[in-house]
Amino acid sequence: MTQPYRIVTATLACALLVSTGAAQAQASDPSTDSNVPPATARKQAREIARGDPSRWFREDASMAARLASLHKEIGAGLQEAHGACRKLPTAERAGCVKQARATYQQDMAGARSQVMADSGR
Repeated sequence: MTQPYRIVTATLACALLVSTGAAQAQASDPSTDSNVPPATARKQAREIARGDPSRWFREDASMAARLASLHKEIGAGLQEAHGACRKLPTAERAGCVKQARATYQQDMAGARSQVMADSGR
C-alpha cells in the first residue's frame, strides 16, 4: 500500500467510527412524548382530538414555504431535546444541551441544501 492510500483509508475509518458513535448516541435517546413539555403535550392532545389538519395534506407550494416548514421542524426538535435534557441529572445536563444546540445548528446549516435537493426529485 502507498502512503497516501493508507492515509485516506485511515481517515475514512475514523470518519466511519465517529459517525457510528453519533448514530448510537442518538439511538440511545429516543424521542418520546415524555420529552415534550406538559403545556405542549396538552396542546397536542387537543389538536389530535380534532383530527388531522388539512394543512398536513397540502404540499408546500414554494421552496421558501418548504424551508420555513423545515426550520419549524428543526426548532421543534430542539425544544424536544431541551425537554429531555431537563430530565437528566444536573451533571449531564450541560453536555446534553450543548449537543442539542450543535445538532440544531448543524441541521439549520444544512436546511437550505436539503430543501433544494428535495426539490430536484
